[in-house]
Amino acid sequence: QLRLVESGGGLVQFGGSLKVSCSASGDSLGFYGIGWVRQAPGKEREGISCVSGSGYSMTYLKSEEARFTISRDSAKGMVYLQMNNLKPEDTGVYYCASLLGLCPTEYRRNDFTSWGRGTQVTVSS
Repeated sequence: QLRLVESGGGLVQFGGSLKVSCSASGDSLGFYGIGWVRQAPGKEREGISCVSGSGYSMTYLKSEEARFTISRDSAKGMVYLQMNNLKPEDTGVYYCASLLGLCPTEYRRNDFTSWGRGTQVTVSS
């Protein structure tokens, strides 16, 4: 199991950009798919995207595909989510989560077996 720690959240203005990071430790990152999931206040968690050990990524939040980009640096044990043109509705807690093997073609919460504690992203209007 990986231990995951998110960082890089904060307050950003409408239209701004933010890059959140996920630090993974405890095993070789190459064996795992790493996903980014967000939870807005009062809403269920929704999957954003996932990147497998090969570097192949899946996008779950199709409507935001042009604004959010996932990447990974397995050598450093890091996965990133670059978010551009942020909107107030992007406000929420952003989690990274891991699963052994390839990223699934659709987001299902129970597929991911380890979760970080999340990092808060707040977008002001």
